[in-house]
Order: sequence, then C-alpha cells, then structure tokens
Amino acid sequence: MLRRSAFSLPRHPASVGVARMRVRDHLAVWGHTGPADGLDATVLLVSELVTNAIRHGPAREREFEVAVTVLADGSCFIEVSDESGAHPEPRRPQSPYDEHGRGLYIVEALAEAWGVWHRGRYGKTVWALVRS
Repeated sequence: MLRRSAFSLPRHPASVGVARMRVRDHLAVWGHTGPADGLDATVLLVSELVTNAIRHGPAREREFEVAVTVLADGSCFIEVSDESGAHPEPRRPQSPYDEHGRGLYIVEALAEAWGVWHRGRYGKTVWALVRS
C-alpha cells in the first residue's frame, strides 16, 4: 500500500522548517520513527531540496509543492516541485567555510537515487528515493 502526502508552501525561508516538520509528522504516523526507517535521511533530504527550491526558484513564484510517498517496501519517495526549468547542478563550495554548495552532495550521499522530471512550461520536480 502506498501512502502519499502532498502540500504547498510559500516560497519563504521559514518554509524549510515547516516542510521538515510536516514530513516528519506524516512519516511518524505511517510508522517511520527512527534512523532505521530512513526518517532522519528523508527529513534532511526534504530540507535540502526545499532550500534549493526557495533559493534557486523563480522570483515570481509564490509557492512550491512538497510530496512524500511511503512505498510498499517502506522506502520514502520525496518530490519537490517548483516553476523553474533550470536543472540543479552540484557546485563546489568556494572554501571550507562556505555556507552554500553542499546540498546536492548531501542528496547524492543519502539518496538511493535522485533525479529531475521536467514539466515543460510548468517547471520541474526534483525527486529522491530513500530506502529504509
């Protein structure tokens, strides 16, 4: 059985914490309560993908969408959709102290797989799969 939750949030930095909380709450209801269930990895990936949508999404965009699906085997499938058609690319931090540039490396390290679905004039969806 698949269990999916999707919600829209405003394109604002405070939405990162809201997305983490909502995904954590939904996963807890579905029985994901700790690291063995992929809970921490899923929440961290949501944080990274939402941050990218807010930081790199088009200025005219008011909202973006987050969805999390628990698959039959217990894995979590994350989707973050925004109106930007730009493909996310990993970039190198300028220095060891740089606060930006590590997000997609974290996604690559934690996700079983990740990618981008282009939605034509409607932007893109960045997805990630976390095995439990």
